[in-house]
Amino acid sequence: MTETAASLQTRPAGRFVIGTRGSPLALAQAHEFAGRLVQAHGWDASELPLDIIKVTGDAIQDRPLAEAGGKGLFTKEIDTAQLGRRIDFAIHSAKDLPTALPDGLVIAGYLPREDARDALIARDAVRILDLPQGAIVGSASLRRQAMLRRLRPDLDIILLRGNVGTRLSKVASGEIGATLLALAGLKRLGLADRVSGVLPVDEFLPAVGQGAIAVVIRAGDEAAADALGPILCRDTGVALAAERAFLTELDGSCRTPIAGHATVADGKVHLRGLLLSPDGTASAGDERTASVGDAVAMGAELGRALRVLAPHGIYG
Repeated sequence: MTETAASLQTRPAGRFVIGTRGSPLALAQAHEFAGRLVQAHGWDASELPLDIIKVTGDAIQDRPLAEAGGKGLFTKEIDTAQLGRRIDFAIHSAKDLPTALPDGLVIAGYLPREDARDALIARDAVRILDLPQGAIVGSASLRRQAMLRRLRPDLDIILLRGNVGTRLSKVASGEIGATLLALAGLKRLGLADRVSGVLPVDEFLPAVGQGAIAVVIRAGDEAAADALGPILCRDTGVALAAERAFLTELDGSCRTPIAGHATVADGKVHLRGLLLSPDGTASAGDERTASVGDAVAMGAELGRALRVLAPHGIYG
């Protein structure tokens, strides 16, 4: 039996099958996606079964993902299921997608973007500057770690893996003093009330893709692409095209602290980018504005510019 035939045998019955990780946030995003399709087309929810796929990234809790292989750890098993036609749509947090997808898969687009800012979760502080001297702050993100060290070099920054609930509980119990999470994820989980303070973009630039849900399909799957037409967000697509072009130019991965965020208004796309050293002591940042039609070229150009501006040791 071929690999493709074996994959088809395990495929759930339905009009389209949606593949997702099994974390609470991943499931919330998959249900949001399915709900939008149901509303747009008048389908029954049973026609869009979820296939929950275990991914390597969720099983690694004791070390940074950069040491284990980077962003692809959250997508590899889902990619395999999709290429084997076990699933039709793969739903991902856009910030978890590698810069290059496997041959045969394409990003079809994005749902409307949620708030892209980071949120502080702390027991007795609403701003990073309010945290006590030497407070323990947990994070798995090199970007957040570097930006925290830049703002507050006195903080004790530790690795913190696990899902949103695990991270919130460690703050609530006093095991750590604070953590940072994506505001979008907290909103999607109905946990926005746990936010101590929202970090301004000009103070704490988000990760590329943060707040956006990406939809991946097989290249040439016209039925899947047609179904997505009514629910994808054009402006989010333009913003993410600029951000991902910026990241691709820098070959961005979990190994380099990189931040980038684009907004779209009045036919223009504005992109801000930032590179940091892991200890936060050195950085290079800049911004660009272009017409929406030039989003990709502009993002790539900003990436190249930051490579030149970056102090020795940050990049390359």
